[in-house]
Amino acid sequence: MKLTTMTQVTLDGVTQGNGGASDEDRRNGFERGGWARGAGDDETRAFIAETYQRAEAFLLGRRTYDLFAGSWGSIDELRAHPVGVALNRAPKYVASTTLTAPRWENTTVLGRDLAAAVRELKARPGGELQVHGGGILTQWLLANDLVDEMTLMVIPVVLGQGARLFPRNGPDLTLDLVESRVDSKGVTIQVYRPAGRPRYYTAG
Repeated sequence: MKLTTMTQVTLDGVTQGNGGASDEDRRNGFERGGWARGAGDDETRAFIAETYQRAEAFLLGRRTYDLFAGSWGSIDELRAHPVGVALNRAPKYVASTTLTAPRWENTTVLGRDLAAAVRELKARPGGELQVHGGGILTQWLLANDLVDEMTLMVIPVVLGQGARLFPRNGPDLTLDLVESRVDSKGVTIQVYRPAGRPRYYTAG
């Protein structure tokens, strides 16, 4: 399977607390949650639904898994939505060392050797193994060269606080732009493929 990621991010790189509730994620004193609520036009929302629908399986971090299980996995109206249908139908793999008894159907908790488990999943035939949300998980996957393609949905807002997708000190990475579009509300969708490490030039 091809491992793909989809992440909502602000112009200053924040991924924390993008969901509908302002108090969804208050880690480290974060107070500006819900910034992606209502972002994007109908075309962007259709793009998101179509992305979920083509997933062969989902790989989720513990925090995203809990949020999804409590919404897409348990609220009838959301379960009937195309995104909910896709999430409930497909296998879900959770990167967690603390989740022991998942209640959401079709859920498997990956073992402590996450890299080996992800490589085994990627080696299986099929379509996309998709990662949604999960900034920490996405960072780890990128650092371990496990991402085949990443989609960034850039919301035109600057927060000035919050956890960022790319840390201040982290691995360097070159990306090839595969696709780019901007919707009528200014949300930019950028699809990239990792292409190794950057080349640095020095004088002389």
